[in-house]
Amino acid sequence: MGEARQIQCICRNNRYNPNYRITHVGGIEADGKRWKLTQREAIQGIETGKWRFYVSVDDQCNWIVIAFNTFGELYLKTENDVNEPNNLLNLPECP
Repeated sequence: MGEARQIQCICRNNRYNPNYRITHVGGIEADGKRWKLTQREAIQGIETGKWRFYVSVDDQCNWIVIAFNTFGELYLKTENDVNEPNNLLNLPECP
């Protein structure tokens, strides 16, 4: 199983569809160093088993999963989100 990383921020574009809005995810390592990955890099890391990602919502760990939109394109969302990556979209913008 891959290294668990908490996603604490995202970068978004101005696209209307929430499944296309997230461009990057990021967080802070235990040593205080910031990290940031494109959504595609994060998806590849999950697919290869390099990483597992989660967000903390109301002190609950919500694991990130890979989802498919209606066109079969991949995007990230939490297990608890239904159709849109709301838990991720509620995170602050990465610096």
